[in-house]
Amino acid sequence: MTRLKTYLHGLSGFALTIFLALTSFSTYFCMYAFRKPFTAGTFEGVSLWGIDYKIILVIAQIMGYATAKGLGIKVVSEVTPDKRAKYILCMIGYSELALLLFALVPAPDNWMFMYLNGLGLGMIYGLVFSYLEGRQITEVLGAGLAVSFIVSSGLVKTVGRWVVVDLKINEYWMPFMTGLMFLPLLVISVWLMNNAPKPTPEDIALRTPRIPMSGKRRVRFVRKYGFGLVSLILIYVLMTVFRDIRDNFSVEIWKELGVNDATIFSSTEAIIGLAISLLAGLVFFVKNHQTAFWLNHAFLIVGSILIVGSTVCFERQILSAFWWTVLMGLGIYLAYVPFNGMLFERLIAVLHEKANVGFLFYIADFSGYMGSVVILLIKNFSSDHSFSWLGLLIDLAHILPFISVILAGISLFYFSNKLGQKPTLPNSSLFAQVRSRRNSWPLSRV
Repeated sequence: MTRLKTYLHGLSGFALTIFLALTSFSTYFCMYAFRKPFTAGTFEGVSLWGIDYKIILVIAQIMGYATAKGLGIKVVSEVTPDKRAKYILCMIGYSELALLLFALVPAPDNWMFMYLNGLGLGMIYGLVFSYLEGRQITEVLGAGLAVSFIVSSGLVKTVGRWVVVDLKINEYWMPFMTGLMFLPLLVISVWLMNNAPKPTPEDIALRTPRIPMSGKRRVRFVRKYGFGLVSLILIYVLMTVFRDIRDNFSVEIWKELGVNDATIFSSTEAIIGLAISLLAGLVFFVKNHQTAFWLNHAFLIVGSILIVGSTVCFERQILSAFWWTVLMGLGIYLAYVPFNGMLFERLIAVLHEKANVGFLFYIADFSGYMGSVVILLIKNFSSDHSFSWLGLLIDLAHILPFISVILAGISLFYFSNKLGQKPTLPNSSLFAQVRSRRNSWPLSRV
């Protein structure tokens, strides 16, 4: 055992939580520097096959990302702990090489390298979350990880605009240069995270062991819980469509709203990230797995309602464009974030299945990104040439959240029958659960 591992194994519960939260946050934050900077460009005046060039790039990366998600259903669910760090570094190094080739090959023939970039990044979240799942503190760590992909998306776009506007680097070299800036921090973060202690016997007893899943085990799980999983995955598809349009075309949406300030990306996402981390972290204090599972469903429903409500208020000029963007983003991520670990983490625990979050997450993520591609193609080939990204976002906000609420109700009914218990959300006894959870948590023994 190395000196660093010896030191980390001696950390108190609170110190270990901080260490894992910071290293996982930093790792995934840096990954976004290789994925999202290109969306800060506009790539105006270029098209391919009758499709706007930026749409081509977005679809290409999503297709690469979705391909990796499909492969990740097998790879991430089977990967052993000793190979995680190597996989992360090799995949991100490969994606940076793709960005270099994207800069070197003239447009529009360089679109294929954006596909290869997405292919290298699609499994990173599952590999990072593998270090966090199956612990008593997984929700707290998951909340920190959720903040990373909310905040980082806005920040790297701000950095990307800074590279183009202030450093005078063209839009094609900007993604590679932005990734290069974050590469040293990425390597350090992965190295530190890889030396963290594994879940304790107490963690395993409370959350069930997380093991690699063979093909037979994956098929058995889907056959056993398929209907409920389909309902949840369809919600994730709808929220991924929302998130991708709002995120990938935020430059265009803000221009339609009359705002050209590059800092707007980071300022809105920082507010959303803080709110989501606090709400997601609260799930940790709910000790009962079934109650926490139902609470995650409540997040899905409340998030959907917030999307509709904020949009109606914006249209009636009750909300400014800034606060509409913040509240809509909060609603999207309130329904989106539970799928990135917390909901499936509790589902596995409450079902007492020997499985892992990576398998379930990658089924959902693959489906979600394919849904985004379909919407992008429909938008591009729409006969309505006055159709805008802002208009598309508003139109979807009036329809998709209602479908999400219905699907959440179906999931609640299905899993309540499977578990033989009616859904019960935390009530006045929540404070008692918080006190009990706080006293039994490793942090309380510092």
